[in-house]
Amino acid sequence: SRRINTQVIGFKKEEDGEMIDRDNLLQYISHQDLKQFGLIPELIGRLPVLTYLETLTKATLRKILSEPKNSLVKQYSKLISLENVDLTITEEALDFIAETALEYKLGARGLRSICEAIMTDAMYDIPSHKDITSFEVTREYAEEKLSKSKLNKLKAA
Repeated sequence: SRRINTQVIGFKKEEDGEMIDRDNLLQYISHQDLKQFGLIPELIGRLPVLTYLETLTKATLRKILSEPKNSLVKQYSKLISLENVDLTITEEALDFIAETALEYKLGARGLRSICEAIMTDAMYDIPSHKDITSFEVTREYAEEKLSKSKLNKLKAA
């Protein structure tokens, strides 16, 4: 069992009980680790910055769904508003979409696929019904549409 060297550059400062995050050991990776893994020094030398990414959480995926200027929720709202229909996606439905992306390990890019699987039928049906003025996506609706989609088959893979 090799001890992790968290001090890469600089003077060593005496700290008692330095905590190591064992859930995300990649944050401690160094160029020497890459060399021991088998990458050739010529390639490692061309990587001036070595970093890692933290895994996305449910809260982060929720923010990605709704907060950016061009978020998926805003895109679908705009598309449906072209048919003079107000789109509402409940908080529970957003939670379900984020949970599904985590469960299938699809990350942020998978959010679009999940939303497409949920919204496709509505996108085709709403324009043909001129009497519809508002549409609400609930968790139950999202679960039903996702269970009928081909995306559901990814779970077994």
